[in-house]
Amino acid sequence: MSKDYYEILGVGKGASDEEIKRAYRRLAQKLHPDKPGGDEKKFKEINEAYQVLSDKQKRGQYDQYGQTFEQAQSQGGGGFGGFEGFGGFGDMFRNASGGGINFEFDGEGFGDIFSDIFTGGRARGGRGRRAKKGEDAAIDIELTLEEVFSGIEREINLYKRAVCPSCAGSGAEAGSKIVNCPACKGAGEIRQTRRTILGSFTQVSACPDCGGEGKTVEKKCKACGGDGRVKETAPIKLNIPKGVEDGMTLTLQGAGEAGPKGGVSGDLYINVHIKPHKYFNRRNSDIIYEAEINFSEAALGAKIDVPTIEGIAVLTVPAGIESGKVIRMTGKGMPRMDSYGRGDQYVKVKIKTPKSLTRKQRELLGDLGKEGM
Repeated sequence: MSKDYYEILGVGKGASDEEIKRAYRRLAQKLHPDKPGGDEKKFKEINEAYQVLSDKQKRGQYDQYGQTFEQAQSQGGGGFGGFEGFGGFGDMFRNASGGGINFEFDGEGFGDIFSDIFTGGRARGGRGRRAKKGEDAAIDIELTLEEVFSGIEREINLYKRAVCPSCAGSGAEAGSKIVNCPACKGAGEIRQTRRTILGSFTQVSACPDCGGEGKTVEKKCKACGGDGRVKETAPIKLNIPKGVEDGMTLTLQGAGEAGPKGGVSGDLYINVHIKPHKYFNRRNSDIIYEAEINFSEAALGAKIDVPTIEGIAVLTVPAGIESGKVIRMTGKGMPRMDSYGRGDQYVKVKIKTPKSLTRKQRELLGDLGKEGM
């Protein structure tokens, strides 16, 4: 049964990239297996959905072909429309091909055509098996603006499937022999032949007992049950580069869950969240700060101390500046991830109006008013 990735993330088909990202983050925080009330199965589902919908090319193919888009792409992206005239055969093949099933046809001149389409041009009997990749994992990390400025190394503990230490990932008990799978007799495939008005065709699927490997062990590892993996909490070092931005997702290859029976490990996706700062607002690699000055500083000009991400710096305010004007401090912003150098700091000047005045201040301001100021 095909999955509706939009429904899994709780967004509509017209959702923007940002809406999809927000929905994924919200669900990932709620469903992560390490958190109370987490749900590992649903967490994997939202990861799968996000990996497709966050990629423009994959999303376009998914919108066109549904969950069979990967098969359609590997066959040239031509879709399945050519079968609609055969009384529903297009739908039957479309649904079947989405489940990892191959078809081989004979008779009535259709054998070569259908075999090439649904088996990707493989020779009959070729299994083309490869080790399965482990599941990807995702975490959320919260950083301060100061940590983003300098870059940090942080260690986390991730609860995941790791290579079984007892069998080193083989799934076999010590001394156990590797033998042909009794269910498929070493073929790695289960074949079922059917006859239709178009001729006979053979449905080929991976053997469920050996996972398509054709081999199994006499005795499964007691620690992992033959899977080659065990659940454990593993420490992982994260090197967060300088200049990362709020909402970015970093990828740590091979830090996800181990693959079954020696398969390649999945990846770890790190969703970055940056805490609001006491003084600054950030705009890409630039920093925005608002400084208050009094009437005399605005009229006469002044040198004032302003905070920057590195500490206090002196800012020259020109005489006669108006409230709301912005002064640029070149090179005082955040590091740029994609190039050398840094952004700038922009200081927005706000002229402070006093709420109460002494008698002398009133007299002085009155004299200034008489002078037209």
